[in-house]
Amino acid sequence: MNRDPLVALRPWEAPEVTSWGRLPMCAVDRRSGALSLDGEWRFQLLSSPDSPVTDTWGTQTVPGAWSLQDTDDLPQYTNVRMPFDAFPPAVPAADPTGVYERTVDVPAAWAGRRIVLQVGAAESVLLVHVDGRPVGVSKDSHLAAEFDLSGVVRPGSRATVRLTVVKWSDASHIEDQDQWWHGGITRSVLLYATDPLHLADVTVRARPDGELRVDCQVRTADGALPAGWYVTGELDGRLLAQDAEFDRLNAEDDRVSDFLGEARLTATVPDVRPWTAETPELYDLTVRLHRADGSVADTSRHRVGFREVEIRGRDLLLNGERIYIRGVNRHDFHPLTGRTVTYEETRADLVTLKRFGFNAIRTSHYPNDPALYDLADELGFYVVDEADIESHDHAHEIADDPRYLNAFVDRVARMVLRDKNHPSVVIWSLGNESDYGANHDAAAGWLRRHDPTRPLQYEGAAKRGWADPAVASDIACPMYAPIEDCVAHALSGEQTKPLIQCEYGHAMGNSNGTLADHWAAIESTPGLQGGFIWEFWDHGILQRVSDGRPAGRTGAGLYHNGVAAPGHRWAYGGDFGDLPNDGAFCADGVVFPDRTPKPAMYEHREIAAPLRLECFRHEGVVLRNHQHFRGLDWLRAEWELSLADGPTLTAPAELPSLAPGESTAVRLPFRLPRKGGEAWLTLRVRTADDEPWAPRGTEVCVPQVRLRGPSAESPVPVPGRSVEIDEDGLLVHPLLAAAPTLTLWRAPTDNDELGGTAGRWRAWGLDRLVRTVVEVRRGDGPVTVVSAYACEAGAVRHEQVFTAVEGGIRVQETAELPPELLDVARVGAVFETVPGPDLLEWYGQGPWESYPDRAAGAPVGHHSAPVDELFTPYLRPQESGGRHGVRHFTLWAPDATGLSVRLDEPRQISVTRHRAEDLTAAGHHDELVARPGCVVHIDAAHRGLGTASCGPDTSASYLIPPGVHHWSWTLRTH
Repeated sequence: MNRDPLVALRPWEAPEVTSWGRLPMCAVDRRSGALSLDGEWRFQLLSSPDSPVTDTWGTQTVPGAWSLQDTDDLPQYTNVRMPFDAFPPAVPAADPTGVYERTVDVPAAWAGRRIVLQVGAAESVLLVHVDGRPVGVSKDSHLAAEFDLSGVVRPGSRATVRLTVVKWSDASHIEDQDQWWHGGITRSVLLYATDPLHLADVTVRARPDGELRVDCQVRTADGALPAGWYVTGELDGRLLAQDAEFDRLNAEDDRVSDFLGEARLTATVPDVRPWTAETPELYDLTVRLHRADGSVADTSRHRVGFREVEIRGRDLLLNGERIYIRGVNRHDFHPLTGRTVTYEETRADLVTLKRFGFNAIRTSHYPNDPALYDLADELGFYVVDEADIESHDHAHEIADDPRYLNAFVDRVARMVLRDKNHPSVVIWSLGNESDYGANHDAAAGWLRRHDPTRPLQYEGAAKRGWADPAVASDIACPMYAPIEDCVAHALSGEQTKPLIQCEYGHAMGNSNGTLADHWAAIESTPGLQGGFIWEFWDHGILQRVSDGRPAGRTGAGLYHNGVAAPGHRWAYGGDFGDLPNDGAFCADGVVFPDRTPKPAMYEHREIAAPLRLECFRHEGVVLRNHQHFRGLDWLRAEWELSLADGPTLTAPAELPSLAPGESTAVRLPFRLPRKGGEAWLTLRVRTADDEPWAPRGTEVCVPQVRLRGPSAESPVPVPGRSVEIDEDGLLVHPLLAAAPTLTLWRAPTDNDELGGTAGRWRAWGLDRLVRTVVEVRRGDGPVTVVSAYACEAGAVRHEQVFTAVEGGIRVQETAELPPELLDVARVGAVFETVPGPDLLEWYGQGPWESYPDRAAGAPVGHHSAPVDELFTPYLRPQESGGRHGVRHFTLWAPDATGLSVRLDEPRQISVTRHRAEDLTAAGHHDELVARPGCVVHIDAAHRGLGTASCGPDTSASYLIPPGVHHWSWTLRTH
């Protein structure tokens, strides 16, 4: 008979068991001075928790997922579906179980002290044995578990620690998040010691008026609390006062255990510097527990931010100010190590976000690594801290299942107890996509009682009614609500809560269309305060193409600028043979797996700009400080005047002194030249000094205003000269490998595919138009070619008029779409150059990729880039590389020859090495073969991107209607 109580409990099958032998969670950080057990552990992977441990051991690096360290249990990606077919709380019989073992030399200096093992995170059930003796059990894959080893190990001796991790459990049904499934120990393992008399918890309350309260709980590990103990505190060297009245009342309280004491410290800080995301002012707090003789038994250090969060009416306020939430959803993720992230990597994440204008993070969908909260305090972010609860596949059943009641309350409570002292945490979240039931209300009840200083949110409750006061959400926090619905709610007179979308702007592939429109509505509608883009990362795992396995830690350096090195690729669902899977739906971030920003990041940066150019009037422009709490003294700037047919002029800018929200008019720094065509004024704004998140001179934003519109060009025909057209009615030109023809198709984006438009386009046959020449009219001057492009929805009439003009050829085009073609991808011309051109120069929006509904972040100006860098390597190849609002462009070869195109008006163009059919056919970038010439698109109209892979499509103004479309362009050679 197996007498091991941990195995007898069979915790992987018992939802009512959340822990056994595990210590309570607290906000006392023990990382400082601890003995790290990270590194190499003996390891073996069993087929189930009932399988016997053998004498055959391999090794694994801790922390790290075994699914990324050359085991046969590989990563699996699902979004909603559970990865196994079992109804909760059941688990499959085949249940990978990792056994980790190592010896530990327990310091002799720890004699007489309390010795604690901390396992930072284990997925999903952890069983702890020391020297063969059972110690404890823990569930919850994203919070630390601690165990008292004082009665199990002997200081000065060697102990064998065994950590058994069971991958699938009843808890897996409430960890059904949209991410890769892994198994293993994914955060650091520590061993530390304290005095038997120790600080059990510290709760800090710091208000923006300078009032500070520190509540301390004290425990003893070896009997009743000794007489005479006391607590002291210092805040930046200032001694805190002891609240004698509080201590006296607790001493007389019969409910206070002999093993638990309480004390309170207070202070009023004069001229306090409040904490905000813009001004993350922190104070150092040290709390000391003293024995009766005055010696220090324990110490706890905290960084304190004085701030207050409240909801007043339908506004979320920080320190009394209504703020915008410019947020992103963030997982703990790394392309080589899965959910194991270092402090430096987490800091790099937050630095990237800060540089692109984000001020808020939702920890989707579990408490993140502790380093994130320290860094959010320091760098300045508003954090929605989310409990590790998502039961997506079985949400309705589990929400009211009493067997999961303890798990819901336990997970919410442990998150709050760990993170409550972080000023960055402004909102608690009960979890994600788990319906709404009694289990949520129970967790909310505990939370409201324990921490009344912060609001809580839960989308599953809020969707029952955005204004319903009876549900457990203080914030209306929908997912992917159309902005029109949000505005209508705010204007309805029924709104009672702040409306902040917990997810919007789904960033899958070439996406984030209408982001600027969304924010224009938010900033002009009281009651709307922002939201959190889904999401930060593309969850691509670096994979070796040769054997289809994860590259693991050895893959460091095998990627750059979003592209995997030859022989490698970014893997998504299904690439590891994982079934079921949800494909590339994990590739939905605003950065690539290597943290390279996607073009959409620049869109967000400009929308969130701290300084705006609002209008041009009376020979001046209006500047506005668009921050909530900060002046402009941390910024410096330079003016640029960009002329379409002239140079770019620069001048230093002296920024005015503006308080948050203030604006002023400043005179133009240039006298506008009479010639030069269209003119744009740009203010290039940079950091004036080093910031914690950016060195001096880092670009912050580039607000822009147009000073003068374009001047029309009228190319002069060359009398008596005609353009060469072949027998198929196609233009013959020495620099063209393929003549310009009509196209209505683009390689479908993820939004096109998942939103359904790509299926409609295929049904119409837009990807396989059949061209027939109807008529070729030749004369002394222009040549007119009329063609019919047949598709399932009818025929599209296309007319091209070719005219020889001074220095080149003018092409005037007309396309007539039948009424059945209600919404096509594009209407435009496509041609290919001969090999040679490799550099594009253009005047228009740039330098990064832009599209009609994602162009606010791409300033108009003169830009240039190698052709090979114009393409954006979204994980699944698709339409990319477009540049919006282009007036003219030139393709140059290394020998200074090339061709240029001048457009009749600002148009969408793209220049890449790939045809649309090349991109459509490829599943990964290693399958693409670059063409020797350039594939050039000139679009009269291009459909918006939207976010229809998960959320609203683009708005109607960015759709392409049927009917007649005209455009023209002039081709010249150099």
